Amino acid sequence: MITLRSIDRRRVLRGMLGGTAVTVALPFLDCFLDENGTALASGAPLPVCFGTWFWGLGLNPGRWEPPTAGKITQFGPELAGLTPYKDKVNVYSGTKVILDGRPMITHFTGDWAVLTGTTPREERVIIPSVDMLIADVIGTKTRFRSLEVSSTGNPVHSYSRREGAAINPAEVSPAALYTRIFGPEFKDPNAADFKPDPQVMARQSVLSAVRAQREDLAKTLGASDKARLDEYYSSLRQIEQQLDLELQKPAPLEACTSPDKPTDIVLGSEIESVKGNHKLFAGLLSHALACGQTRVINVTFNDATSSLRKQGSSMTHHVYSHEESIDPVLGYQPNVTSFIMNISGGLADMVGALDSIKEGDGTLLDRMLLMASTDTGYAKVHSLDDMPLITAGRAGGRMKTGYHVVAKGDPATRLGLTVQQAVGVPINSWGTDSMQTSKTFTEVMA
Repeated sequence: MITLRSIDRRRVLRGMLGGTAVTVALPFLDCFLDENGTALASGAPLPVCFGTWFWGLGLNPGRWEPPTAGKITQFGPELAGLTPYKDKVNVYSGTKVILDGRPMITHFTGDWAVLTGTTPREERVIIPSVDMLIADVIGTKTRFRSLEVSSTGNPVHSYSRREGAAINPAEVSPAALYTRIFGPEFKDPNAADFKPDPQVMARQSVLSAVRAQREDLAKTLGASDKARLDEYYSSLRQIEQQLDLELQKPAPLEACTSPDKPTDIVLGSEIESVKGNHKLFAGLLSHALACGQTRVINVTFNDATSSLRKQGSSMTHHVYSHEESIDPVLGYQPNVTSFIMNISGGLADMVGALDSIKEGDGTLLDRMLLMASTDTGYAKVHSLDDMPLITAGRAGGRMKTGYHVVAKGDPATRLGLTVQQAVGVPINSWGTDSMQTSKTFTEVMA
C-alpha cells in the first residue's frame, strides 16, 4: 500500500479500461501540503508572490499613522478600513525622498523615487521599477511575468517599467483582463487531462530547428560575430523557455478556481466607477495568482495627479487638493479627505480579496507581499516627508506583520530593499545617491 504522504504531485493513476492503458492525473489534494498546510509535502515552499498598489496624492499627516510604534492596536482614521486585517499588514511612517539638490518634479519625483530607488533628474525614468526587478527573479516560470491594471480607465496610468523610458501599459477593462487570463489559452492546473496546443508544438519545433541552424552557423563565425549572434538570440531563448512551459502540465493548485466573467462597469475617473472596476480587478488578480498564471501584479487605483471626481462634478481630487480650504473645525480638507477614504477602502478591498482565497491552513495573502505607495506625503504642500507606505502579507513566512515602524527621516528606499530581500532577490543595497541604502526594516523581517 502507498501512504498518502509518499505521493508526489506528478504521480498519476495507471490502469486498464476496455483493454486500453489509461492514466489519470491526481488533483491537488491536502496530502500535497505539509502538516501545517504552509508548504508542499516535499518540503518545498509554496511560491511567494509580489505586488505593487499605487494611489495618488498621499494622505493627511496625523490621520493615517497608528498612534504608537510597534504592534498595531489601531490605525489612524484614514486607514481604518484596514482594521479587519491589522494583524496582516505593516505601516511605515517617517520615511522621505531626498532630492540631493535637484528640483522636485511635482507628482513625479516622489512616486518614482520610491519605486525605482532614484530621484529623477527629469520627467523620465531609465531604470526598472522594483516590481520588474522582482519579476526577473520570481516571475520567469509563469505564463505572465507580471500583470498591470489601472482602475481609472487610462492605460498610461501605470507605475511599472522596465529599463528605459517606456512604461508597462495597464489593462483598464476587467472583462478584457478576464479574457486574457481565463480565455482560450488558460490551462487549468487542476484539470485531470492535459493536451499541449498543437500550434505551440509547431512553433517550438520551428524554434528548435532555428536553434540548430544557429549552432551550425556559429561554428563558421569569428568572436565578434558570435557575440552579436548571442545578443540577437537572447530574446529567442526566452521564447523557447516560455514555449517549454506551455507544453508542460501545470502543477496542481488547490485554491485555483476560474471566476465568472465580469461585466465592465463604466470606465472612467468617477469615483464609483473606479471603485467598482478596482474591486473586479482585485478578484481577478487574486484568482490569477492562485492559479499560478503570474506571481507579480501591479495595481493603480488612481494616478499621481489624481483625476478622481465625484459623479456630476468636473472638480477633481487634484484640484481640490490645491484649492480647497482646511475646515477650521475638522482640521482638514473635507472633499480631499472623502477621496482619501475611498482610496483606503480600495486598498482594503485588495487585501481582502487576497485574504479570501484559502490555501491549506492559511490564505493566498500569507504567501503574498503587497507594497502600497504614493507620490507625496501631504498633497496640499507637495511634501516628500513622511511618505505613507504600507505592506500586506507575510511573503510565505519571510515577513512579520501587524507592526507600525517609525523610520525617523530615513530614505523611503528602505522599504524597496526590504521587499526585494523578502521575496528572494539577492541584493544587499538599493538606490542611488542619498537614496541608496543597505538598511532593511529588520523589525518586520522574519
